[in-house]
Amino acid sequence: MNHNDEDTDWIIEDEAVPGADTALASKPEAPSGPPPWRILIVDDDVDVHVVTKFSLSNVCFQGRRLSFLHAYSGDEALAVLADNPDIALVLLDVIMETSDAGLTVARQIREALHNHLVRIVLRTGQPGQALEHSIILDYDINDFWCKTDLTTRKLFTTVIASLRAYEGLQQAHQQTLQLRAELELARQLLAASKQPSNA
Repeated sequence: MNHNDEDTDWIIEDEAVPGADTALASKPEAPSGPPPWRILIVDDDVDVHVVTKFSLSNVCFQGRRLSFLHAYSGDEALAVLADNPDIALVLLDVIMETSDAGLTVARQIREALHNHLVRIVLRTGQPGQALEHSIILDYDINDFWCKTDLTTRKLFTTVIASLRAYEGLQQAHQQTLQLRAELELARQLLAASKQPSNA
């Protein structure tokens, strides 16, 4: 049950972030405007999807709105990520179809999908079943929250920090690809210059 939901017309009413009405309020996008940041919400509880989307509906970062994709199981999440490699952030529940489904997804994102750019924030509603310190050390994730502690304000801060980190990594990745292409071109030109002339 995948849904790519770009309808973000709701208004944040609870725990509004100071300055959000001016600095971070959504603005109508022109057809040629920048693409939205894509965020994947992974949770087997539909209410979590609704509340998360509601809390982030007016957020704008670097002139770009947020676009939400949804998955309700680990397998579904991996399928969505495989089809959408430009997802910037995954808000990932730990306990879904199994007690460690989210941890398995986090590992598969890095090892099977080879996606090292997307930021992964784990969320759990049952913190007693997961050891936060060992998870942070053993898995390539970027944050870990108990759902009851993740208020609208903290969620906002976590998302913006994650998007900023993703943007930096993406820029570095593009620069690396450009340097590799330039190096390969230089090698080809050097090899061509060493070829004997037919003249």
